[in-house]
Amino acid sequence: MTLRATLDFLLYDWLGVESLQQRARFSEHSRETFDAVLDMCDKLAADKFAPHARQSDVEEPWFDGERVHLPAASHAAARAYAASGMLAAAQDYAIGGMQLPCVVEMAANSFFTKAGVGIGGGSMLTSGNANLLMAHGTEMQKAVFAHHEFSGRFAGTMCLSEPQAGSSLSDIATRAVPDGADFERDPLGPRYRLRGNKMWISNGEHELAENIIHLVLAKIPGPDGRLIPGTRGISLFIVPKKLVDAHGELTGERNDVALAGLNHKLGYRGIPNTLLNFGEGKHPVRGASGQGLDGAGAGAVGYLVGKPGDGLSCMFHMMNEARIAVGLGAAMIGYAGYEVSLAYARERPQGRPVGPGGKDVAQPQVPIIRHADVKRMLLAQKSYCEGALALELYCARLVDELHTGEPAAAQQAGLLLEMLTPIAKSWPSEWCLEANSLAIQVMGGYGYTRDFPVEQYWRDNRLNMIHEGTHGIQALDLLGRKVVMHEGRGLQLLAERIGASIARAKGVESQAEYAAALEAALEHLGRATRAAWQGGDAQRSLANATPYLQAFGHTVLAWIWLDVALCAHAMLDAGEGDADLLRGKLAASTYFFRYELPRIGAWLGVVQSRDDTCLAMAEAWF
Repeated sequence: MTLRATLDFLLYDWLGVESLQQRARFSEHSRETFDAVLDMCDKLAADKFAPHARQSDVEEPWFDGERVHLPAASHAAARAYAASGMLAAAQDYAIGGMQLPCVVEMAANSFFTKAGVGIGGGSMLTSGNANLLMAHGTEMQKAVFAHHEFSGRFAGTMCLSEPQAGSSLSDIATRAVPDGADFERDPLGPRYRLRGNKMWISNGEHELAENIIHLVLAKIPGPDGRLIPGTRGISLFIVPKKLVDAHGELTGERNDVALAGLNHKLGYRGIPNTLLNFGEGKHPVRGASGQGLDGAGAGAVGYLVGKPGDGLSCMFHMMNEARIAVGLGAAMIGYAGYEVSLAYARERPQGRPVGPGGKDVAQPQVPIIRHADVKRMLLAQKSYCEGALALELYCARLVDELHTGEPAAAQQAGLLLEMLTPIAKSWPSEWCLEANSLAIQVMGGYGYTRDFPVEQYWRDNRLNMIHEGTHGIQALDLLGRKVVMHEGRGLQLLAERIGASIARAKGVESQAEYAAALEAALEHLGRATRAAWQGGDAQRSLANATPYLQAFGHTVLAWIWLDVALCAHAMLDAGEGDADLLRGKLAASTYFFRYELPRIGAWLGVVQSRDDTCLAMAEAWF
């Protein structure tokens, strides 16, 4: 079955997305307009992205000392994507947007990641950057920066990590000081000068757009001139590559942002990943003195977003959006590998069926898809990738509820999103990577060669467990923050939603077995959560946060599959839909319950016992 067929089922049959047109914001939409966007993106991805996916891998970005060079196909894809309007798909009509529901926007964007993650310049970062400014920026910042990002004229980045800090944002050292005594009078926002270094900046330097708008975390010194320890002093700044005036026009002056080098990556090679130096003096900017800065140059010009000290809370708007986008990207790269290995398995003859008398070598070989173990690997891929896609679309549907639902429903949607975001990022990143590994295995030696794209898919997907917060970071966030926040109300609400699906499934004979299995898993998860926090030793409680994340994720995905299966079962009973597609969903759900959900016992075992094997391991013993 095609990705489009699965998207149609998930959007219209499972999530009931057509009902959103009854809300004022989406009242001009219909299934026809949603389908038109999906059709456009499907075709655009096939025409402009897919044919160049391999080129983006073998022709890595390179720096000649002045410019970063990318293949012409990347420039063409970036222009085509901007022209499609998808950068502003969810924005108001008044600024050139489509006012699409988030769930439809994400479904439409899935085609691009599947076709070629390294092509087109990483539009997710640009739209995420602009969305943050729409939420936290001034009206002038929205008009001058965000609106031009939505049009594709400007591109955007997020600059958090530093060489010495990594994921530990409290240890960043980039510094920002007021640019003269009248720094607050700049129409673009309070004007500061920044000095520091940022690492792992995707699309930090390129010429795919007229300008690059960096969103940079930096610390404002306290009254004594020293950087405030921890996260309290972190603020957020707009630092454009090229300076602009109050109308968004380029002034002709380059900001003091310099490329220090390109990182040469295992995968995701089409998107340049950079180390950037801010305020090193390579491009000194005329103007105020940048009081408090020393060394060459006065620093890079930056404009404060929000209030001083609110940098992390502002940036988390983009980070959480990016985490869901990363999960969707992981699902789609996994799905791309699944499609290739499925096609190969249908065509590759090898082996013969074993009958009562053994193999009959006189019979022709059969396609490998007829072998049970190959079906196992294909079913695993299907359950991982389609389950992950369903999870991401469910989260996107919660975003729509958060922004357009009734107050009580919106509040619940926000709480569920907080609970599910670590899973939405981490689970597809781990298990759709496993799907890519299985795609290689299905294809045997051919899968390990560059004659087929599955080896590239694995390399591309391996990044998703790392960026936007590693697996360990997501685990600590889930067990250390999310399950205990608001006195556990988020976990309780999620358990209630899962319980509602269990109750429905108990009344369907073919699903009652899986309802009971999920109910037991949910109860085990609850016991382990309570046990993990006994004893008052937070370090020991969190020592097994990653196994907890894995068990939590598998429980959530079992719920997603049970709910999807209930929909598929009801449609089959009613004689609706494509019977093969629906039976495929039921088979993938069955696989997940019988092969995957039983894994949680081992994961939760070490959590529940507060096992200290890893915590107690001495460095010298390694």
